[in-house]
Amino acid sequence: MTEERQNIGLVRRRRGPVRRLVRLTFYVLLVCMGITAAGFLYFADQVASMQPPAAPSADAIVVLTGGFQRIDQAVELLKSGAGKRLLISGVHPSTTGTQIRRNTQSSADLFKCCVDIGYDAMDTIGNANETANWIRDNGYQSILVVTNNYHMPRSLLELRRANPHISFIAYPVVNSDLKSRNWLRNPMTLRTILSEYAKYSVAYLRDWLGARPQSGLRTEQDNTTPADR
Repeated sequence: MTEERQNIGLVRRRRGPVRRLVRLTFYVLLVCMGITAAGFLYFADQVASMQPPAAPSADAIVVLTGGFQRIDQAVELLKSGAGKRLLISGVHPSTTGTQIRRNTQSSADLFKCCVDIGYDAMDTIGNANETANWIRDNGYQSILVVTNNYHMPRSLLELRRANPHISFIAYPVVNSDLKSRNWLRNPMTLRTILSEYAKYSVAYLRDWLGARPQSGLRTEQDNTTPADR
């Protein structure tokens, strides 16, 4: 009986540290989940609160392709004189300037004088680097950034990383009012915001760690060897 009690005590002593470790892991995960949820809600609230400036003005305008009504809005800003020139960044190589001009119902003269079409960017990092090259070539100091509201935080993060001395002014395109509708019950909206929050968090963590991302440019991808890829 004494030996049996000793064995039971030994088992309990062995289980003790394991249980404490499991309990600690559970609490750490719980805290991490809470921080993640709070961060997501803060991000969503920030996105929902974004509004375009009443009187937008900058040296030039850049629009990042890939979302609803972005190019149309950017062209309207150019027509109104909010910037001297427009860069449409991240255009697919198969899309022509004529197609974009017709879709935005713009004149050929406007596109000939004041619109540049960037085919080099493949993602948001590429947009930032393509924009950096364009800014350097033209000597601009302030840029009006046109993209969807949910995409704006990550866009500004990447643009400011690639262009630390340039003033970027957000002009969000608001195509979903997150404050006036229960977007948590809308699977498409919820998926979009969650995806963008995850991408923004990764980009922020990457910059915090000092990691160097890929350029996101087609020209640099094409110049790499198969082994580099």
